[in-house]
Formats: sequence, structure tokens, C-alpha cells
Amino acid sequence: MHPAERSTDGLTAPPSSYAGPYAGLSLEHSSTVDRVADELRRAVFEGEIESGTPLREVALAESLGVSRPTLREALALLVAEGLATREPNRGVSVARPDPESVRDVSTARAVLETAGVRNWPHATEHSREAVRRALSEYEHAVAADASYQELNQRHLAIHLSLVGLTGSPRLVSMAESIVAELRLALAQIDRVRRNARDQAGSHHHLLDLLEAGDVDAAVGELGAHLHGAEDAIIERLQLD
Repeated sequence: MHPAERSTDGLTAPPSSYAGPYAGLSLEHSSTVDRVADELRRAVFEGEIESGTPLREVALAESLGVSRPTLREALALLVAEGLATREPNRGVSVARPDPESVRDVSTARAVLETAGVRNWPHATEHSREAVRRALSEYEHAVAADASYQELNQRHLAIHLSLVGLTGSPRLVSMAESIVAELRLALAQIDRVRRNARDQAGSHHHLLDLLEAGDVDAAVGELGAHLHGAEDAIIERLQLD
């Protein structure tokens, strides 16, 4: 085996003498790009980098200790996810939530999550237990006064588990993409921290209704919750 070379990020690169079909593959480099993207997501979701903030390649690459090509690839991931936008001659910046997108996300969430709630009587016990576990983990995070990021993640995990009741991996994948957009909007406000205990109570009531077999009431509870969340996000972002 040929000795490995080093990349500009101090990572192991494939030997330059190799010219086969897999010469361009580099697991280490890909992992570095992912780590950079994860750190940028964390900063956005925790509100450290606000909507509309330019993501300057030179400054960010220097701050994170990576090369500009690596940083550029990480930014491309955020653009593909809708967390950032790229404009000609202006570069990349954190995306700005707008009323239309917030409402559209809310509509999509309602369709997917309602489908899951309605399927509760036919869902597997594994899927039902996932809902119970997600709620329990959220309640523990609330009791522990967890960070904004963890509260946000635990809260949205409950809603993903509701979609999981459909038994459809494709619908869950769609919901995960939608949740990423919602996290961007939530990152601009401290809504989750301020009413975390109320959220826990509301979700517990929803689960109690499902456990009691009152699916229609559970659907109504979910609809009220999602509608209230939509109104609160738009109001507090002052998007209207």
C-alpha cells in the first residue's frame, strides 16, 4: 500500500499515484466537511448567527481552522438544506424566514403529523413507544433546564415521532426536512425555552388522548398546537 499524503486540512488523502475509479474518494475529508456544517448549524440554531448574516469564507475558514474549499463545501450543504442562501456577487448568508415559508411549513407539518396521529390505532407498538420515549426525553430536558438547542431538538423529536406512527420512512424523511426549516425560524426567538413546561403539558395531554383511544380529540389538540405555534413564530419574528 502506498503511503498516504496529507491534505491542506491536515487530513489523510489518497495516494496521488492511484488513478483508479475511486481516486476522488476521501472519507476523512467528507467527515471534516460534515463537522464544519454541523458547527455552523449549531451556531444558527442557537441564535449565535442570526438570519441574514453573511457567511464570509475567509473569516469562517480561519476561525474554524479549515481550508476555504472545505468551508465552501460545508456552506453548499447549508444552502442545499435551505438554511442559507447564495446570491450572485453577494455570497452566502443565513436564510431569512418569511411568512409564506413559515405558513407552508406549518401546513406540511399538519398534514404529516395528523396522518400519524390518525394511524395510532393501527401503528406498531414500536412506533407508539417511540412517541412515549420522545415525550419522556423532552420532559426530562425541561426538568433539567437544558440548553435551548437541546430543548428545541427534543421538542421537535416528539413531532417527528408522530409522523413515525404512519410507518412510512419516506414521510418521516419529508418531516425531517421540514423540521430543519422550522428550526431556522425557531432559532430567531427564545420561544421554546420560555414556554417549555406548557409545551410538555400540551404534548402529554395529546398522548393521554391517544392512549385513551380518543383519536379525534387528539387530532384537534394537535391542530390547535400547530396553529398556535405558527401564529407565535410569525408574531415574534415580526414577519407580518
